[in-house]
Amino acid sequence: MIEKHNILSAKILIIDDMRTNVMLMEKILQKEGYRNIYTTTDPKEAVEMYSVIHPDIVLLDLNMPHMDGFEVIKELKSIERKSYLPILVLTAKDDMGSRNKALQEGARDFLGKPFNKREVLNRIHNILEVKLLQKKIEVQNEDLERKIAQRTKELKKSELEIARRLAIVGEFRDNDTGNHIIRVGKYSEIVARILGMDGACTQILLHAAPLHDIGKVAIPDSILLKPGKLTEEEWEIMKSHADIGGRILSGGRSQLIRMAETIAYTHHEKYDGSGYPKGLKGEEIPIEGRIVAICDFFDAVTTPRPYKDAWSIDVAVNEMLKLKGSHFEPKLLEIFMKILPQIIRIKKAYE
Repeated sequence: MIEKHNILSAKILIIDDMRTNVMLMEKILQKEGYRNIYTTTDPKEAVEMYSVIHPDIVLLDLNMPHMDGFEVIKELKSIERKSYLPILVLTAKDDMGSRNKALQEGARDFLGKPFNKREVLNRIHNILEVKLLQKKIEVQNEDLERKIAQRTKELKKSELEIARRLAIVGEFRDNDTGNHIIRVGKYSEIVARILGMDGACTQILLHAAPLHDIGKVAIPDSILLKPGKLTEEEWEIMKSHADIGGRILSGGRSQLIRMAETIAYTHHEKYDGSGYPKGLKGEEIPIEGRIVAICDFFDAVTTPRPYKDAWSIDVAVNEMLKLKGSHFEPKLLEIFMKILPQIIRIKKAYE
């Protein structure tokens, strides 16, 4: 229910070309206690007034010269597209045709002339109660939407922080902690953007790509940091980090974690099908996996590790070009090479 003082504070617009009718209606409303009453005898002016005042109810005469009530309703509907249109039409008691047409056009109720004072007040009260209740609901909905938006923002921020910390866990035993994963994320985001992926996807990729090696948490130091060549058995254990990473991230509900799961599973797949863990080939490999495969390879080989020296940029580029079409998708590798200056700037900024 709407409290009486709120109803009496409602804004009322009276539109009637007859000044005596306007004065009579205004007097009735003032005596009842209504305080915000606006009037006009010019229907064209009424449309402008509506846009400024945004009344809670309009009392509208249908039979006016130059611009009748039906035209006014049409104009008001074009202004108030979404909200409840609170129009009470005033017409002759025996004019059923006009009444029905007005209701079809969007009026909420009608009053027959000459009208009864108590009927006028009751009908105005009823329409205002609906209108003000709707306004109250709209305010509550807007407040709820703001709270949801803020909560969503907080959850997204928390999700990104968790993803970042998980990614660091995957690199924790590395002397280059954090920087490699940041660089891979940034490289991947640029490649995806140049490829034409939409902004939302590229931003998710930026934060999902750093989780590509999360499965390394399950690989023993004796293998992960071994300075020499791995035995066949050790290599099989090392390769298992892709499958382990995918399983760690599996079942996530967010787009970020689902993409990170895909990347963890597929960033060691090769375009010709000779990669692992599943031997996927060509476009069987999800696009995010194909992108991260290139970015991870470049950054890994150009970064020193306890067990190997870094390659120069030239050596890395030449080797990657040799692997075009076998290890890497040709189109993506071409994009990567075109943006190499940007890649190098990022690498230097995050060394």
